[in-house]
Amino acid sequence: MIVVPGPSSLELGEKVAQRLGVLAVGVEHKVFPDGEDYLRLMGPVKHEDVAIIQTTSPPADSHLMQLLLLARTTKDFGAHKVVAVVPYLAYARQDKRFLEGEALSIDIIIRFIEAAGIDSLITFEIHAEDILKRFRIPAQSLSAVSVIAGAVKSQGYSGALSLSPDEGRISMAMAGADILGGGYDALDKTRDRHTGEVRIVEKNLPVQGRDVVVFDDVISTGGTLALAVGLAKKCGARRIGVACTHPLLLGKAVERILGAGAQVILGTDSVPGPYGTVSLAPLIAEALQKSDW
Repeated sequence: MIVVPGPSSLELGEKVAQRLGVLAVGVEHKVFPDGEDYLRLMGPVKHEDVAIIQTTSPPADSHLMQLLLLARTTKDFGAHKVVAVVPYLAYARQDKRFLEGEALSIDIIIRFIEAAGIDSLITFEIHAEDILKRFRIPAQSLSAVSVIAGAVKSQGYSGALSLSPDEGRISMAMAGADILGGGYDALDKTRDRHTGEVRIVEKNLPVQGRDVVVFDDVISTGGTLALAVGLAKKCGARRIGVACTHPLLLGKAVERILGAGAQVILGTDSVPGPYGTVSLAPLIAEALQKSDW
């Protein structure tokens, strides 16, 4: 096996290669003045099983194009099989049509991935499990809750209530509760399909004088998380942590969440940045070792 760390996941890719004890083939990357990507493999891949580590966090379109170019190039130079490890899969939240004329974006991205010669795909906390069934190649979504909850527990949140901001992510709160040991709960969220405005139905949470950790898959603008944190604070929570797999944290998301009363924000390196401090490398290495090449 050979690991190819893509431009968007260089550090993560190197960590995975080190854990597996395999060669990491470098990639020369530059951007032409017109915005086009130039990529060149810096080592041989012929007859090898190749794992490309490339997240598609913002800028999503550039990172997606890099993934496709890398996959096709490894196949052109004789790779036996290619598995794409895409910790954050862009466009996965555009998996349904709610309004007339909307693009079903994730289906188009899936076809691109398959056409590039990728033989299988590994991602994390995909928006909806149904998306995996749309691939014509093996595709799996792993959970990062074990490493996230472990990290937040190490910061003193043992015994905290694990809270999901909506019913769709209750499985994350349940898994978090298994590690933190403080039980779990979920809120009821609604979203206006035209304006995008999010509302959370208020409820009495059993958190008076207790710690709370809000778990979510993706934090984008932070609006939903800020509402969940605010409700937990209103119900008397002592300390509130926020833990997610994909810390996009766009715009003023951090200020919004901390301003609502959170003391800590933890995410994984599926999105490189100051809040992507929990590495997915151990989980990726384990998945690749188990992968049916």
